[in-house]
Amino acid sequence: MTSRRPPSPPHPAGQLYIGLMSGTSLDGVDGVLGSFSDDPGKPVQTLAHAHIPFTQTLRRDLMALQTPGANEIDREAQLANVLAERYAECVSGLLDKAGVVAGRVQAVGVHGQTIRHRPELGYTRQTNNPSLLAELCGIDVVADFRSRDIAAGGQGAPLVPAFHQAVFGSDRDCRVVANIGGIANITVLTPDAADASGHTIGYDTGPGNVLMDLWIGRHRNQAYDAGGAWAASGTLIPDLLERLSSEPYFAKAPPKSTGRDLFHEDWLCGHLAGAAGLRPEDVQRTLCELTASSLASAIRRSAPEARAVFICGGGAFNDFLMQRIQGALDDAGMRVTVSTTGSLGMAPDCVESLAFAWLARQFIERRPGNLPAVTGAQGSRVLGALYPA
Repeated sequence: MTSRRPPSPPHPAGQLYIGLMSGTSLDGVDGVLGSFSDDPGKPVQTLAHAHIPFTQTLRRDLMALQTPGANEIDREAQLANVLAERYAECVSGLLDKAGVVAGRVQAVGVHGQTIRHRPELGYTRQTNNPSLLAELCGIDVVADFRSRDIAAGGQGAPLVPAFHQAVFGSDRDCRVVANIGGIANITVLTPDAADASGHTIGYDTGPGNVLMDLWIGRHRNQAYDAGGAWAASGTLIPDLLERLSSEPYFAKAPPKSTGRDLFHEDWLCGHLAGAAGLRPEDVQRTLCELTASSLASAIRRSAPEARAVFICGGGAFNDFLMQRIQGALDDAGMRVTVSTTGSLGMAPDCVESLAFAWLARQFIERRPGNLPAVTGAQGSRVLGALYPA
């Protein structure tokens, strides 16, 4: 599945890496081909972006792996092969779009599909078959980025703050980068963070789109709430928001990370128990507010001096959620502007994939990929494992 198209006119100088990401939302594979350099003025340029959606069957089968079930080993192994084929399709699409042959790419960094994240038990599990991916695309593959950080006593997540620090840090002001996928996380970048990694704060704040996607899927058979229109049509349920916000995770001090292991359907249904007669759109409105308020609360606690918040991930395209984040920060008395990473020159749907391309480069050059102050690891570690082409 490699591209044999001759290269188009010269691309920007730099090393070429591909990053692949399939996240908690289970909507498909996002891939980016990036050109990396050590120029602090422009460390990365996006050459191509591609998205390969999951079929309903694949999404259903991956969702089923999120909880224990029969014949898990066989089911996971077969799904890993299917995922590798989707990843290879995405790689091929990127090469074709950019007019680049596989031999020009240093490596593919692939996160895999998280089905368990239990750092408190000493493990994390991302379904993947990087050997098959290397065979299919003819490019070295770097995978399994989280395990080494967990082995060093860390959470193994979030990993994107190290990338945020490398490309979004400012020597003039404190800024926050918020990645809103299925789960939301923040990176607080202080002016001295570029030279002192200990000053970078990052952690998962709680649910991003995961509960909203679950709820609209159940009631309207839609994968996500486009633009937040359905949530905007509802009315906030204050009592429900209070119950949801009482989850101990929100008050837990970082380092911390979370996922579907906590914020899942049974968790939501437990808080809805005994609350008969609620309109579904009002619940959706309240779930949107939970994401916005938990994110704003984390920013207020960890970055009270911040003056700008930059959103990336799928949540950046939810107009109503973006409004509610701004509103929650305003209500907290913070004078801060909310925009997407597009205002920093990087499309919000490319950031996380580029982070795994960057992590692959860190591995190939034997540079650390984690921030111990973020993950809680005992020290800096080179993350990942190599699967040669």
